[in-house]
Amino acid sequence: MAHNHQHGSEHGGHEPGDGDTHSHAGHQHGSHGREHSGHAHAGHDHAGHSHAGHNHLHGVTDQRRIGWAFLIIAVFMIVEVVGGVVSGSLALLADAGHMVSDAAALGFSWLAIHYGRRPANAQLSFGYKRLEVLAAFVNGCALFVIAAWIVFEAIQRFTAPVPVVGKTMLVIAFIGLAANIGAFLILHGGNRDNLNLRGAWLHVLGDMLGSVAAIVAAAVILLTDWTPIDPILSIFVAVIILKSAWGIVKSSAHILLEGTPEGMNLADIKADLEQNVAGVRDAHHIHAWSITGEKHLLTLHVHPTAGAIPRDVVSAVQLRLAQRFNIGHVTVQVEEEECIDIKDAH
Repeated sequence: MAHNHQHGSEHGGHEPGDGDTHSHAGHQHGSHGREHSGHAHAGHDHAGHSHAGHNHLHGVTDQRRIGWAFLIIAVFMIVEVVGGVVSGSLALLADAGHMVSDAAALGFSWLAIHYGRRPANAQLSFGYKRLEVLAAFVNGCALFVIAAWIVFEAIQRFTAPVPVVGKTMLVIAFIGLAANIGAFLILHGGNRDNLNLRGAWLHVLGDMLGSVAAIVAAAVILLTDWTPIDPILSIFVAVIILKSAWGIVKSSAHILLEGTPEGMNLADIKADLEQNVAGVRDAHHIHAWSITGEKHLLTLHVHPTAGAIPRDVVSAVQLRLAQRFNIGHVTVQVEEEECIDIKDAH
């Protein structure tokens, strides 16, 4: 049985897709508990490299955008906390609490991108890019906590109403909306495929909605003196926050659990390879996962057609997966005999 592998970071601590082409003829390797000769290693498909500079530029600009958004949110967060205490508005305090979470989330996101650019090493052979996904997961969980606090405080306000200074609340809310719009526009131009940046963007979007709710609540209080509008709109904002939080937590947890990338169907990949790659008789044992939301990896076993050269089969499979499914890092194991792992194959 011949095995053809595309080398990734597991060899020499290289980042996936950055390995070199290796060829070892007659090299004896134990694989799956058996000795095999003719263990050939095919080089990488470098399709994933064509966007390397583009992705690096995205990383730099995304980090800069998050940095500016952090400064805007952090400065106004202090203003809103003071304004919420002075005016007695729960809507402002709820928005301020959300902004505390946002400032921490944006800071965490900035650090994740910064350290995510560190090169892979022997201990972390895929590098530090997963920090961005971890940051998104933590940020999403933080949103759940903030939303729960807002709902709890709103219920307390219904049982024990607190006087609200409408004018102060209205002024602070308008300033907050302006600050949030500025941060939102800065983040909106970034890479929306990046889960970490999308999490930060949703944090700021939640802040914008919180500011709008505070403006509406302040206007109602000024016109009618009906203070229950303050906790009612606060709960409305909390529900929106929870919806955003669920999406981020679900997506980031799926990546952390090595789930199949969103929109990718392994059965479709199997059928496509068997129908469109001449040297492939059967594709099985297909596994796909993601390092980040936009960086996908795939491994599979292949039975070649009679007379097919294993190295050519590997190259053809890699090329097809790069062009058809945009997967730039692929490991292909070519098996001329029955798959020893057939019980576990898809």
